[in-house]
Formats: sequence, C-alpha cells, structure tokens
Amino acid sequence: MVSSRATGRHPRVRRRGVRLSRRSGRVAVLGVVALAIFVVLLVAAFSSSAPPFQESLPKGSRANPNSPPSSMIVAREGALRLQLPISQGAVTALGYHGTDGNSVPLEPVGRQANEGVLSGMVRWLFGGGGQGPTYYELGGGEGPGTGALDVGAAEGTDVYSPVDGTVVSIGNYVLNGKAYGNTLEIQPTDDASVVVVVTRMRADPSLTVGEPVSAGLSKIGSVIDLSTVEKQSLASVTHDAGNHVSIEVDPAPSLPVR
Repeated sequence: MVSSRATGRHPRVRRRGVRLSRRSGRVAVLGVVALAIFVVLLVAAFSSSAPPFQESLPKGSRANPNSPPSSMIVAREGALRLQLPISQGAVTALGYHGTDGNSVPLEPVGRQANEGVLSGMVRWLFGGGGQGPTYYELGGGEGPGTGALDVGAAEGTDVYSPVDGTVVSIGNYVLNGKAYGNTLEIQPTDDASVVVVVTRMRADPSLTVGEPVSAGLSKIGSVIDLSTVEKQSLASVTHDAGNHVSIEVDPAPSLPVR
C-alpha cells in the first residue's frame, strides 16, 4: 500500500483541488448565464423599438384624418409648446433633422424609434425614454439634429397652427431656386423672442398677415407634394413618398435701432 506521503500529495491538497474545480465550474456556468442574459437584453433592445406613429397613440385618439387634431404636444422649446399640426389619423411619421438656417433645437416629446442599441438596453432595464408618440432622428442638415420637425402626411392634408399666436409673414417656399407652396411665420403668444416657421405647405387663401391663430383649431394650409423635386428623408421611415409639413423655431428678427 502506498501512503499519501509516498505519493507526495496530501489528501487536503486533493480536496482543495476538487473545491477549485467545482468553483471554476460554477464560474463557467455563471458566465454562460450572464451571456444568455446579455443576448436576451440585446434582442429585447432591438425588438422593443418603438412602433409606428399610429400604433404609439393611446387607444381612442386616432382621430378622423379630415378633422382638426386632438391636442397633443410633440415638441418643446423653452416655455414654448408645439402642438401636432395635423390630425392624428393622417400622420405617417414624425422626424427630426438639422436645418440650413439658424433654428434653435427642439426638445422632442415622446420616444425615439431609431435609438441606439445601448440606449435601448438602458431604457429596457431602467425604464424612461419618454411617453407619447414615436419619432425618428433623420440626420442631415446643419446645426442641431432636432432643428426642424417634419410631420408626415399625404398631399392635400389639412395643416393647423402648431401654436397660439399671430401670423406675421406669408411668403414663398423656395427649393432649388423655384417656389413651391408657402412659408408661414407665426409669432407665438407665449414667447415673443421667437417665430414659428411652417413650410412645405400651401397657405390657406383666406389667411392674412396679422391674423390671430389658435393651436390645433386654425387651419393654415395643406400639405403639398414635393416627392417629384427631391428625395424626402421621411420616406425612409414611411410607406409613402414622405410628403410632410416642416416646423422650426427661429429667433425673432431684431427691430432696427433708430
């Protein structure tokens, strides 16, 4: 019989080796479990991306496409609140992008549909990310990525004022040197330091400069079709040509010093 001394290995050493082996096995199992949880979270982050605009609306709020919109704030700029200018039932998508002007950044209200994987995982784990309609960040343009809000809808859809205020300007909307529809500027009642600029629409013929308008109640025009003259970014997230009305907030022009 060979003693433990003869083998050079003490029974306590063997027991320690067994414990280390078991511990390594548990660590490996925990690693596999952690990897599985990570994969589940990753899939959840992808699969839980916000649904299209219509599906993100509360039940019972999908209004008739031809009616004025129900009150819904879609963006903020300081104390200013921008309401949805098109009936909920007619909206195809909301999209933010940069501009080529001096517009101020808007704060989106709702939930970003094309957020990054990491942001999606954080939101999935800890909640948050905004409640309300879904929107997309489309990129492009200059300046802040939320400098303009595109509200998608079919050609001819009625457009209503996004704020309470006064019409201060009605001009042509110029694209590639040609006029298409109108640009409308509204001085909001709540903030005299800015003007709300609405473009890519045909102004209502009855509308005049100096006329007061009410958010969601005053019709100011209708959406025009620009799909034949440019590739519209909103088309990448809708099932149509991507026609839309665009809203931005610009600093109010300074009065000349006399």
